[in-house]
Amino acid sequence: MEPKTTSALLYLDAITVSFDGFKALNELSFVIEPREMRAIIGPNGAGKTTMMDVITGKTRPDSGDVFFEQGSYDLSKLDETEIAELGIGRKFQKPTVFDMHSVEDNLLLALKNDRSVRATLIWENTSSQQNRIHEILDTIRLKNMRSRVAGSLSHGQKQWLEIGMLLAQGPKLLLVDEPVAGMTDAETLQTAELLKDINRDRTVIVVEHDMAFVRELGVKVTCLHEGSVLAEGTIDQVSTNDRVVEVYLGR
Repeated sequence: MEPKTTSALLYLDAITVSFDGFKALNELSFVIEPREMRAIIGPNGAGKTTMMDVITGKTRPDSGDVFFEQGSYDLSKLDETEIAELGIGRKFQKPTVFDMHSVEDNLLLALKNDRSVRATLIWENTSSQQNRIHEILDTIRLKNMRSRVAGSLSHGQKQWLEIGMLLAQGPKLLLVDEPVAGMTDAETLQTAELLKDINRDRTVIVVEHDMAFVRELGVKVTCLHEGSVLAEGTIDQVSTNDRVVEVYLGR
C-alpha cells in the first residue's frame, strides 16, 4: 500500500473491528495532529479501549486505515513491539511500577537504552542519563522523592511515575487511559498541568470519564458511541450536544 499523504501524526479512517459479530469499532475515523492533545470520552462499550488496542497493534482492524507519522507507517501491518519502537507509548489505567525499587531506579530501568547483552554488561549511569532522569522527575512532580521506594507512593504519585517511565522511552505519541481515576482533587489538578507540560513537545491522547478533568485540560474532545465518533469539538460544544447528553452525560 502506498504511504498516505497527510499532515496528521495519527490518521484513522473507517476502522472497523468486530468480535463475534459485535462491532466494537464501526468505521471510526479521526485525525490527531503533531503536538496536539485530544481527550476521548464516551460510555462504557463505546470502543475507547479497542481504539487504543488498534493504535498499539494489540488488535488488527477488520477494515480501514491507521497511519502514523504523516502517513509513513501503516500500523495495521506492524506488531506491538514494532509500533512501540516507532514511538507510540501506552499507559493503562492501573499503574504498574516496580514497588521495591526507588523512583529513580524505576525511571532508569525504563530509559530507552541499548538492550544488547554487551551493553547490559558494561552499563553505567552516565551524566546524560542523569540529566534525563532529572528532567523527567521535574516533569512528573517527583523530584523530591527520587530516593523513595515506589511502593510507598500515593496512588496519584504512582500514576505520575508510570507516566515518567513512559516518557523515558522517548515516545512521540502517548496514549493515557483514565489517568485521574482514584486521585484526590489536588492530584487531579496537578495531573492536568503535568500532561500540559508533556504536550509542549509530544502528542497526547487522553481517555477519561472525569469531565471536570477534561475541562481542565482545555483541549479538543472526541466523544465515541457504538464504535463511531458521535461528536467532536470543545468541551462546551460536546457537553451540550443533545445526543451526547442522551447517550452519555445524561446517565
